[in-house]
Amino acid sequence: MLAAYMFVSVLLFAIGATGAMIRRNFLIVLMSLELMINGAGMSLIVMSYYIGNVSGQVMFLFVAAVAASETAVGLAIVAMMYKNKKSVDINDFTTLRK
Repeated sequence: MLAAYMFVSVLLFAIGATGAMIRRNFLIVLMSLELMINGAGMSLIVMSYYIGNVSGQVMFLFVAAVAASETAVGLAIVAMMYKNKKSVDINDFTTLRK
């Protein structure tokens, strides 16, 4: 059973990494980063359950809090990028100047 859960977590991480490297839409890249974080968090939870220690689950709570704040900041950046350039394509934003 452990191998199946670890396979799913690695698959989530791999899909997220592929999406973050290939896609050009900033929103898709943010969602891909969330998939990567969820894959890593799932492996933390599975391994802590398998070992019988709660520390991995507690660590995932901190990881989830950081992921939520990263999403809020990322969405604010996307909103400002769309307001200034009327696009969310990553190639349009090579500099942070107006």
